[in-house]
Amino acid sequence: MSAIAAAALLLHGCGGSTAEKQAPAPAKKKRAIADESHRFPAEGRVEARIVEDHVLGRDFLPGGNVARYRRGKQEFDMFLIRTSVPEAAALLLFDYKKRMENPKLIAHFGGYYGKDGDRMVFVFAKGNWVAGVAGLPEKDADMAARELAARLN
Repeated sequence: MSAIAAAALLLHGCGGSTAEKQAPAPAKKKRAIADESHRFPAEGRVEARIVEDHVLGRDFLPGGNVARYRRGKQEFDMFLIRTSVPEAAALLLFDYKKRMENPKLIAHFGGYYGKDGDRMVFVFAKGNWVAGVAGLPEKDADMAARELAARLN
């Protein structure tokens, strides 16, 4: 065998075929969103649903659970997003804060209250959870968030 032929075989064996090099990586399978509707308070709940991606229609939020409420004349949403680890929840909370208009730190809660689009949102992290209340004044949102936080473990 000539040296050129041996070198060609050696190079072909090391690099694999061009088709193998250009094959696309398999698509990453999304984690199924668990039904966590039992964690939402029952009083005034009109609907609870799983959102596969973009909770509250926000492109930076992953999937989770959303419940719609009507209590008297107030209509609002509560949401839950379960992350893999508490650090991921903390980072997601920080991302949300950056997108809020005039976010106010709610120190006793470790969360933020501010304008998100056309409504006010109270968002917080607890363990692996990012949760919040959208559509209520601060005092009412704080009370509703306390009720929701008590249901997270």
